[in-house]
Amino acid sequence: MYLSRFLSIHALWVTVSSVMQPYPLVWGHYDVCKTQIYTEEGKVWDYMACQPESTDMTKYLKVKLDPPDITCGDPPETFCAMGNPYMCNNECDASTPELAHPPELMFDFEGRHPSTFWQSATWKDYPKPLQVNITLSWSKTIELTDNIVITFESGRPDQMILEKSLDYGQTWQPYQYYATDCLDAFHMDPKSVKDLSQHTVLEIICTEEYSTGYTTNSKIIHFEIKDRFAFFAGPRLRNMASLYGQLDTTKKLRDFFTVTDLRIRLLRPAVGEIFVDELHLARYFYAISDIKVRGRCKCNLHATVCVYDNSKLTCECEHNTTGPDCGKCKKNYQGRPWSPGSYLPIPKGTANTCIPSISSIGTNVCDNELLHCQNGGTCHNNVRCLCPAAYTGILCEKPRCEEAGGCGSGAGPGAPPPGCPALLLLPLLLPALLGTASPPGF
Repeated sequence: MYLSRFLSIHALWVTVSSVMQPYPLVWGHYDVCKTQIYTEEGKVWDYMACQPESTDMTKYLKVKLDPPDITCGDPPETFCAMGNPYMCNNECDASTPELAHPPELMFDFEGRHPSTFWQSATWKDYPKPLQVNITLSWSKTIELTDNIVITFESGRPDQMILEKSLDYGQTWQPYQYYATDCLDAFHMDPKSVKDLSQHTVLEIICTEEYSTGYTTNSKIIHFEIKDRFAFFAGPRLRNMASLYGQLDTTKKLRDFFTVTDLRIRLLRPAVGEIFVDELHLARYFYAISDIKVRGRCKCNLHATVCVYDNSKLTCECEHNTTGPDCGKCKKNYQGRPWSPGSYLPIPKGTANTCIPSISSIGTNVCDNELLHCQNGGTCHNNVRCLCPAAYTGILCEKPRCEEAGGCGSGAGPGAPPPGCPALLLLPLLLPALLGTASPPGF
């Protein structure tokens, strides 16, 4: 009997010890904005930085093509098969569903055979350039978390530019150039992401890696987000703390992975030879079967939920913030300037909550409903917060080390997180494990 209880206590201690270890890989997801912890004064709220989970962002975008009538099928036309560019008996007809190739087929479920795809008109107006702009808009700031992947059903274009906007399409900046000959097309030396480093990760490059015309197994173009992350987090992205630290302290790096819109500029179709075959212009066109964009709503580390309602994405803001991106303090919570949350210190970050305005506080500085003392502080007679030694401020919102000239990265290796619930619950769980009739001294 005692042995079984000993084993139960041992199992509990193993669980508690695992909490005390340096944060594991699953930590640092920032998927909780606040949690209740136990202190000597009872339960209190502990606030932390938080963000929505990464997801497939193509479910929420709007697509626009320029020119608007560039999609094939109106009027119907024939085009050449990719496997045999001289077998030109395939038909595109917008009025027949089985033969139509509208833009939404770039974002539908892949896996069916034959695959579905959007397709442009053929290059029948050669030598006039065959150029298409495909704009993807979210009407919301999003943060990219994985590679952008474009799968072509035609040959990959000889020339293409991927662009981004941070102001809802008012201005555009290049993300990456693609060409069979970078020097000839864009007057740039060819490079790949592997040629970059931590210091040059923001460099805009031209790559020839994805621009081979009619190659059966080469249909995909990447914009390598993860390879750029790897310069900070390691090749298998195991050191996310380092990446988060860089994103937290380097605005240009954070903005590099942030967009409101993406634009794919198709400038020259896959030719495959030096010269265009003017006798078979129906072999030249663009066709895209799939576009993948993974990311999350930008909520400035003040929300874990992003709601899609009435064709619009909006953060469900915490920490007394408001706005589409949680970019300002709520009314009556402007006691200090708004600030984004911080990834640091790992693993919980800093919430940087908005605090009550002095004019709205009145006689109650704190309570147990709305005006919670933060970081383990306790409310004393609704007049003031009794703060832990490491914090100060009206609501214990400010680390005391900031007043001493700066804060480090947090507790040293092996230290438990502040207010660790598992440790505080240990005295409550032990009697249940030992049983109420345990002999004295066990």
